[in-house]
Amino acid sequence: MTDSHLTRRTLLRYGAYGAGAASLAGTAASWDRLTGADIPGRDDGSLTVATLGPAYGPEAIRTLTDGFKELHPDIKLRINAVQAVDWSDFFAKILTQIAAGTAPDLVYVATEGVQLFAQRLGVALDKWVKRDAAELREYFADVHPSLVESMMYEGSLYQLPVEFNAADMYLNHQVLKRAGASFPAPDWTRDDFTALLRDMKKSSGSQFTPYFWTNRLWGGVVPWLFANGTNLLTESKAPGGAWLWDGFYPAADRSGRGGGFRWTTPQATDARVEEAYDYLASLIQEDLCTRPEGGNGQNLVGVFSTGRVGVTPAGGFWAGGLHLAGMGASDYDVQYFPRWRTQRMQFGAAGYALLRTSKRQEEAWEFIKYAARRDTLMRLFETNQTTPARRSMLDAARYRETGPQHWQVFYDTLDKFPDTGPIPAPPQVAEVEQVLLKHTGTALASRRAVAPALRRMQSDLEKAMERDV
Repeated sequence: MTDSHLTRRTLLRYGAYGAGAASLAGTAASWDRLTGADIPGRDDGSLTVATLGPAYGPEAIRTLTDGFKELHPDIKLRINAVQAVDWSDFFAKILTQIAAGTAPDLVYVATEGVQLFAQRLGVALDKWVKRDAAELREYFADVHPSLVESMMYEGSLYQLPVEFNAADMYLNHQVLKRAGASFPAPDWTRDDFTALLRDMKKSSGSQFTPYFWTNRLWGGVVPWLFANGTNLLTESKAPGGAWLWDGFYPAADRSGRGGGFRWTTPQATDARVEEAYDYLASLIQEDLCTRPEGGNGQNLVGVFSTGRVGVTPAGGFWAGGLHLAGMGASDYDVQYFPRWRTQRMQFGAAGYALLRTSKRQEEAWEFIKYAARRDTLMRLFETNQTTPARRSMLDAARYRETGPQHWQVFYDTLDKFPDTGPIPAPPQVAEVEQVLLKHTGTALASRRAVAPALRRMQSDLEKAMERDV
């Protein structure tokens, strides 16, 4: 399973929203890592689009290329699938290409890179969105405003989201049956969650782990911070954005919207942050979960599908991944993240960012619109390797073969919980994530370690946020 190319693409979805951004803010990639194969078509007049190679295989590239050629035969398109081990490595290579004067016109950017690219490298799409408003009205009507807002920076829109994944809870039916437990209700609580883990532990052997999670920005400790009504950094909204909300969304959907998220002051020593870490440390102390490991959860599909893990947070991308691992549509299911003080959940999204260095910005805009079309995304995402940003694409037919039964959870995480928001990803996200991963590992060594580790985290976060990217 973990050796197949398709599975690598599925696993990279797992890390697409926070699996590691350590190289985002620099150009540390050495020149020998940028082979000629990584940057084809430098001077052949092509509109060049850079995507993460393992996440977009040959079939996806062919789908995008052929469909665009039918619409725009006059625009020569080249999709550059940059071979990189993860999104961190991918962004490093793109930044190196920019420094070398061989930048692509468009880059596929996930949530952790949105504000960095917007601040330093990207072009706001506002003028094109306003100009082509009639054409785009159908798109915005089909896409949740939270996804759009996550692609805004200081009042301007920089990307049209085409996919997202929220951190929902996957549960193994075999393990539930073994524990004599029922599938949890949508409004289940943190205490319900804890009780379920205890029941799973009692009914399973020593090699079983009730709850498994990975130490990363997406799907790690952050969902528990959201559930407890807090965040790693103070969160607010930038002013502006009325031009978009008033133009495309009804009053109920645009209420409380702004010009994008701002993540500013570190608050690792906030009482609710410490409470969330203490809760996770207590689960480890009870052997209800293991200390989290880093990375993109490569081995998790296997251990979950064979019943060695009972519950884990994942997004819609896992429906395709579990199907490939041999799980039937009724072997597992998905539910919202449990309620604590709130039931606010987190997501990461992705779309195409237009670079300032591009000399083909009009052509690039045509590709952005094409890539967000429903027919394009239907062909691109047919194996459930992600959650489409378009609400209308999620239906019973899509999930009949792969599952889960409660597939509505994926989009209802947005529709029924409108305060669900993106992972905290300021322009300094590279250093912020490094600090989070480092100190989360030490904080969960024991319950006594939580407070000292969070004090060190606070100090390092303050330094990170003071630095200019």
